[in-house]
Amino acid sequence: MAKTIHRGDYRAPTHLIDTIRLEFDLDAETTKVKSVMEVRPNPDSAEQGAALFLNGEDIELVSVSLNGRKLTSGEYRIDKTGLYIPGIRSEAQIEIENTFSPKANTELSGIYSSGENLMSQCESQGFRRITFFEDRPDVLSRYTTVVRGAIDTYPVMLSNGNQTLERTLEDGRRELTFVDPFPKPCYLFALVAGKLVCRASKFDLKDGRTVDLSVWVDPQDIDKTEHTLESLKRAIRWDEERWGLELDLKDFKIVATNDFNFGAMENKGLNVFNSRCALANPAVATDDDYLRIEGVVGHEYFHNWTGDRVTLRDWFQLTLKEGLTVFRDQEFSADMLGAPSARAVQRIRDVNVLRTAQFLEDAGPMAHPIRPDSYQNINNFYTVTVYEKGAEVIRMLQTLLGREVFRKGFDLYIQQNDGHAVTCEAFLSAMAEASGRDLSQFANWYSQSGTPRVTVRSVWDDDNHRLTLTATQATPATPGQPVKKPFLIPFPVAFLDRNGKEMPVQLAEEDEAPLAGTRMFELDREKCEWVFGGLAERPVLSLNRGFAAPVILDAGQTIDDRAFLAAFDPDPFNRWDAMNRLLIDAVHEQTRARLLHQSVDVNPLVTNAAGQILRDETLSPAFKAVALAMPSEKLIAEEDPLIDPHAVHAAWLAVRLAVAEKNLNALLEAAQSNAVDGPYEPTPEKAGRRALRNLALGYAHAAGNPRAAIMIKEQFQQANNLTDRLASLRMMCNSQTPAKQDMELETLKEWHDQPLLINKWLAIQATAPSFPGETPVIERVRQLMQCEFFSIRNPNNVYSLLIPFFQQNPSEFHQPDGSGYAFWAETVLELNAINAQVASRVARSLDNWRRFTPALAEKMHAALESVAAKKSELSPNVAEIIEKALSSPL
Repeated sequence: MAKTIHRGDYRAPTHLIDTIRLEFDLDAETTKVKSVMEVRPNPDSAEQGAALFLNGEDIELVSVSLNGRKLTSGEYRIDKTGLYIPGIRSEAQIEIENTFSPKANTELSGIYSSGENLMSQCESQGFRRITFFEDRPDVLSRYTTVVRGAIDTYPVMLSNGNQTLERTLEDGRRELTFVDPFPKPCYLFALVAGKLVCRASKFDLKDGRTVDLSVWVDPQDIDKTEHTLESLKRAIRWDEERWGLELDLKDFKIVATNDFNFGAMENKGLNVFNSRCALANPAVATDDDYLRIEGVVGHEYFHNWTGDRVTLRDWFQLTLKEGLTVFRDQEFSADMLGAPSARAVQRIRDVNVLRTAQFLEDAGPMAHPIRPDSYQNINNFYTVTVYEKGAEVIRMLQTLLGREVFRKGFDLYIQQNDGHAVTCEAFLSAMAEASGRDLSQFANWYSQSGTPRVTVRSVWDDDNHRLTLTATQATPATPGQPVKKPFLIPFPVAFLDRNGKEMPVQLAEEDEAPLAGTRMFELDREKCEWVFGGLAERPVLSLNRGFAAPVILDAGQTIDDRAFLAAFDPDPFNRWDAMNRLLIDAVHEQTRARLLHQSVDVNPLVTNAAGQILRDETLSPAFKAVALAMPSEKLIAEEDPLIDPHAVHAAWLAVRLAVAEKNLNALLEAAQSNAVDGPYEPTPEKAGRRALRNLALGYAHAAGNPRAAIMIKEQFQQANNLTDRLASLRMMCNSQTPAKQDMELETLKEWHDQPLLINKWLAIQATAPSFPGETPVIERVRQLMQCEFFSIRNPNNVYSLLIPFFQQNPSEFHQPDGSGYAFWAETVLELNAINAQVASRVARSLDNWRRFTPALAEKMHAALESVAAKKSELSPNVAEIIEKALSSPL
């Protein structure tokens, strides 16, 4: 069993490494490394006199020298975890030579082969796969990197920092030297080499300096880099204007690769990106891809200060850089959209991700606070909790303190901690100092897991025209945390009159009424009560506007209340939320009816509310598209006491059909009027129109409308952008029409040798339904795994075909005979031997197995046990996921 690491057991490093000089002789089969480190005992260590321990994994030691003297094997100790060198009690120079094989590195951690290129990924613990080193984030060193390689094999060689020297060696190889002026932890080290080309540009900073920006890719991808480079320029300028932070290097480079475990990595000055998060043109990227790329480019660049210049003491503090930087990239994306309506749509999308993925995580065996207390493998905690919920916690601080005070606290945080490895307390301390507030209760958001349930009940006093509002908070037990303390929760309140107009929110004891609109309160106890007066009529409540807090809200609303808010709430988030809730509840009602073998019509309030939004000319097309989108089956099912995925799927189809049939003419009109002519542009306005058109076509096609089918086919053939072509393909593949086979074959022939496109094609296949007479989806997925364009060694292929099938196609994955679970177990074990990080992501597909019907849960349990039975072969990553899934009562 893997060792559990606890946050409370943190010990400062025994030694510090002030500088390191790395020399690489590159070769895909065997790369040679020489490292020269200036080492000294750490005066803050509680273990004075302890041996220096340097992590090392899957690398071959050649020699160790201390102060110029080569050590014998009896003067050090080496095991599978690293190298121990005793007796270093003063400043010393250590020189180590070792080798490793990039080609054999299927984990894609450390330095590895990606086609003919060499790429690197050191976060979180990849540097130990390059050379022996204190692989922990609180050891900050200045790096000099010397890279040597054959010019025909590695014409481009890149590393962190500024290039200071280039020369040709006697053997014809080229040697480059890079010096990084800033101390950094080893997880930010990067090295890239290969046959790459770049799109480059000069950029003028606000402080008067001019810097070099570049995006490096395989030659065939150079036409997909313009958007990436322009996004980088926008991110640099935004960070200057919004946060006062300048780029601190002479140049900044982005590299894209098709072989990458993550989305992107913020290595200091040399970001490495997964191609799907970096490459775009109208033929290979959708509107959503353009948005995502801009956001990810911003995210990685913003880490330059929140993550690189101010870094982490230990990996438990991961949300300190990731939660804060996700918040910053969300704000950046919203600001780039410009119009308030577009910002609101972006907020809805962000919250939808949180509710669909993070709320589910909070309710399962892997529930953990945004700062975990323990882990067996840190790579399992790069989660939506640490990232997205962490961002919501930062957003709540800004809401509670106000934007101006929050900025003051942010500036203090940077000033006080620049160049240091710190904990989450450093951020909270800066905010407390700037605001003068005691934030000790707010810190519960960092230490407690689970999603708070806020229940609101109101009592109307008709005689005195007063409203009493009672709000209670309770957080369910999660693994290791049976009892929770109250959170400090921002609690915005608004009142609407019968015409949907905002009313003043006036406390009964107040003499003067505030302006009508939203008023902020704080829920800081298990139960809070407020009495409001000055009300001409009983108001309709509009609460938690803008999703001010990541809570599950029960406001005791009736279906009439929700229909009213869906029609009239001036707050766009709450208007969307009301419509979304109407659709979710309608699916629940249909699910219950099916389980009871009853027939129930969808409530006309739901279908009418959808029609009202569709016809409202004051709403943007983009808002209509998100408001009318059917909620995911997975999100809906998680609210059921016992999940029957097939009943939920049938209910979901019934609600979609009811909305479509009731509003068919309006849907067809929306599809027709929102066609976008002219050259493709991924602007918010045009993207919104495309989104509404495709949503309307999807509804109309689901209703069996022949006109919609014709429009979809025409769009597929005539579209000048991938957004519309892909939407057409998906709509056809999700239907019984025979025409889908021609579309599938046409796009397969066109896309099979283009990684970005074939992965989108695979995802459509994995998430499509199967109809009577068709090959079951599970068999289609197995067949596709044997095709030349799929490799289980490629993370993007796995993320496109296997994870969508396991996690986004519940009615096909959860087969009554358990075949889906057996396939899952096979896949986890196969991946476990190839890439443990990818395997652990697949392993999480059965996290919430206990929530399903007994027949399904029994078969899921058997599949989990079949994987657990191979415990001697399991990586720590996978072992932790399986162990928690089996042992947790959730």
